[in-house]
Amino acid sequence: MLNVLTIDVEDYYQVSNFEPVVGFENWGRYESRVEKNTHRLLDLLDRHHTKATFFVLGWVAEQNSSLVREIHERGHEVASHGYSHRLVYTQTPEQFREETRRCKGILEQLIGRSIQGYRAASYSITKESAWALDVLREEGFAYDSSIFPIHHDRYGISDSPRFCHALDGQYGKGLVEVPLSTLRIAGQNVPIAGGGYFRIFPYAITRWGIRRLNLKEHQPAIVYLHPWEVDPRQPRIQAGLLSRFRHYRNLDKTESRLTRLLQGFQFGPVREMLREKGLMEPSGTAY
Repeated sequence: MLNVLTIDVEDYYQVSNFEPVVGFENWGRYESRVEKNTHRLLDLLDRHHTKATFFVLGWVAEQNSSLVREIHERGHEVASHGYSHRLVYTQTPEQFREETRRCKGILEQLIGRSIQGYRAASYSITKESAWALDVLREEGFAYDSSIFPIHHDRYGISDSPRFCHALDGQYGKGLVEVPLSTLRIAGQNVPIAGGGYFRIFPYAITRWGIRRLNLKEHQPAIVYLHPWEVDPRQPRIQAGLLSRFRHYRNLDKTESRLTRLLQGFQFGPVREMLREKGLMEPSGTAY
């Protein structure tokens, strides 16, 4: 089965865990490591003949335009991660539209083709910010991958459908939603395949979870990670204990685990999976 690999292209100091101590206005003061770390991932994917979807932050694209072009030229899908990594539910609809339009325009100018996919900072499309789905559809996106169907202190819609589906409810009608992967265990949705969960849980749990999704539920896994997660030597930021645990735990194991994952499963970009499922036309627009 074709699973999906997604990379959220942001630097180590831009994550939501560090937002209380690293404001957007101070980003330029930090050492940038995103280009080197993204190249590390690109080379790893080349060695395993794998393509992925790269959700690129607009601010990063402005500072690293050649990197965005290279991602595209090496055959990967370029998608939007918003402009400044602001949580959606902290914005007004007007602010969200401006940020979304700005990032989409930057990326489309760099690669010369339409950007079809979007992922919010820290999966921050929740029940309170579901209006954002309408904005995405109006701004020309075909799919969203921002809803995590779990309970979490920062994000999540626990009763949202667990698998890819066309939205037909109150918000985002016609948009395709690509939720992050979970397993249903003891009546709860449990995250299984990405980011901190990939680093903190033993690798055997991730492998078991993806196999269960593929073989028992006949669904692809949606795996995600960030370039900074393959960089154990990144500068340490003094934040709260929980934030530091979530960010720094097992950074030295991410690359080897990802290598094992690429050896054991087949992966591709979001758009390829959606075409296989009949949820996206060959032209790249949603049905």
